[in-house]
Amino acid sequence: MEISEIQVDGYERVARCRDAESGLHALIAVHDTTLGPALGGMRILPYVSEDEALFDVLRLSRGMTYKSAIAQTGLGGGKSVIIGEPKTLKSPALFRAMGRFVDDFKGKYITAEDMNIGIPDLEAVHETTKWVVGLSREAGSSGNPSPYTARGCVEGMRAVLKELYGSEDFSGRRVLIQGVGAVGGRLAVLLKERGAEVVICDINEEVVANMRSEHGFESVKDVGHHKVECDIYSPCARGAGLNDDTIPALRCKAVAGSANNQLLEPKHADDLRAAGILYAPDYVINAGGIINVSVELLKGGYDEKVALEKIDRIYDILTQVFEVSRTKGISTRDAAAHIAELRLANAKKKG
Repeated sequence: MEISEIQVDGYERVARCRDAESGLHALIAVHDTTLGPALGGMRILPYVSEDEALFDVLRLSRGMTYKSAIAQTGLGGGKSVIIGEPKTLKSPALFRAMGRFVDDFKGKYITAEDMNIGIPDLEAVHETTKWVVGLSREAGSSGNPSPYTARGCVEGMRAVLKELYGSEDFSGRRVLIQGVGAVGGRLAVLLKERGAEVVICDINEEVVANMRSEHGFESVKDVGHHKVECDIYSPCARGAGLNDDTIPALRCKAVAGSANNQLLEPKHADDLRAAGILYAPDYVINAGGIINVSVELLKGGYDEKVALEKIDRIYDILTQVFEVSRTKGISTRDAAAHIAELRLANAKKKG
């Protein structure tokens, strides 16, 4: 195994790992540990180059700093990526090698589940490092984070409705969910239970058909879904869906979903504001999963009650974001960044 450093301004440590025996080619980026050790998920994707993977891991690790800062998890921001096709590359040996790579950070980086990574993969990582969260409940860990991300989104949407209509009542409010996988599917059920009119779409039409059959949801085609009229548009799958092409066609009052990196570019937050569309910054509203796993690191170990209390504060955090946006006349994206940066600056002053 060969571990080498990559110098990147503004990041505490960025490193690559190559392991010929297992086929591992991975990157770990620790952005900022001012508030605590860096926590961020591990993903495996068939990046076309290391440069593409590096761009992704840097962007994601910085995002985790802001997510943890605004959610007050007491943690910093980091991320890890494995380069390769998950269907063919995955093996216990690969993940044991990845564990050794994580262990090289000596607790400065703690890993968890992300794209194409499941609990069995993390269990193999855990064989060679203790710096893993999000393992099974049977192992004394917090388990699948998806239900907690969905719960946080509901709390965030309550704040959105309050801002829009002066009431948190979901009854009769039309919510369009794009992507009904682990998080979006759970979110759809939770919203229906609260009286919302839920409309769903997904690139996987079989999943949509199953959800429609089981729960009676209305559905629309995934292509052109952003043109559907609704109160809240909820992207819960792919990123970059808010862009120059889609924003002018939106027929919603607000955007609030679990997908990461919903804005193609930062300027698109300003475009949403100019269009009179309230945007719940993605890393604020989708923080439920990371909040849940962060509780594992508290003294005494994981306690679901504590986790749920922290997740439910997403309502208050978004309310604060909306207030800062109004009073300063800035986008909600900039308002969220402002709050996170203040927390980081205050922590640095305290030393």
